[in-house]
Amino acid sequence: MSSILPQHRIERVRYELIKRKVTVSKVERAGDGFARISFSGEDLAGFQSQSFDDHIKFIFTDARGQTVLRDYTPSHWDAEQGVLLLEFALHGGGAAASWAEQAAVGMTAMIGGPKGSMIIPAQQDWHLLLGDDSALPAIRRRLAELPAAARADVLLLRPAALAAWSVPRQAEWQLQQVTEPAAMLAALRQWQAPAGNGFAWCAGEGGLMRQVRSILLEEKALPREGVRVAAYWRQGEADFHERLV
Repeated sequence: MSSILPQHRIERVRYELIKRKVTVSKVERAGDGFARISFSGEDLAGFQSQSFDDHIKFIFTDARGQTVLRDYTPSHWDAEQGVLLLEFALHGGGAAASWAEQAAVGMTAMIGGPKGSMIIPAQQDWHLLLGDDSALPAIRRRLAELPAAARADVLLLRPAALAAWSVPRQAEWQLQQVTEPAAMLAALRQWQAPAGNGFAWCAGEGGLMRQVRSILLEEKALPREGVRVAAYWRQGEADFHERLV
C-alpha cells in the first residue's frame, strides 16, 4: 500500500470571501458540449485561484428573473490581464446551461469565492483523474498545469455524442472514456495504481462517487490522504456540492 510522503501532502489556503461583479468579455462555443466564457471587471482585482480543485459560486438571473447560484471551477485565471475563464456544460439543461447558451459580450453576473484552495502538489509519482462532465473543467486545468514529467491516468464518463474534447498535452497522460456509470466502475476496478506515491482525484454525481470512494479506499486500499472524492451534483437536486473524502 502506498503512503504519502511529507512533500506530497496537500496544502490548504484560505481566502477572504468576496462577492464580485463580472462582465462577459468573450464567448467560445466548441464542439465538445461546452461554452467557454471569459469574464473581466474591476472587482476581479485580488482574485485568487491556486488549485484546479477550487470552486466559485456563480450568481446570475434566469429567464424568470430569479437569482440562481451554481458552483463552477475556475478553468483559468489570468491575473496579469484580469480575465477569469469558466466552462459551462450546455447539454445538461438547467438554468446555468440556458444562461450560457444566451451569453454575449457585455452581460454581467456575480461570483463569490473561492473560499480557499486545496493545493495538491504536482510532484506525485502518478495521478488519477476521474469524473464526468461536471469534473471536466477541473480535469482539463489539472492536465494543463501538470509538469512534463508527470504521469496521469484519466477516466472520463461522457455521452457518446460528446466524445470530442481537448487539452494542451504537456504531461504524459492516458485517457479511457466510457459512456455508462457501470462501465466507469468496472474500469476503475481494473485500474492498477502505479508504484510510488500518487493522488486520486474524483468528482461527479453523488451516488456514483460514493461507489468510487468505496473502490479506492476499501478494495484498492489507497491511503485516505491520497484520495479526494467530491459529489459535484446529485440526481434531482440543484446547486449541490459535497466532499466525500
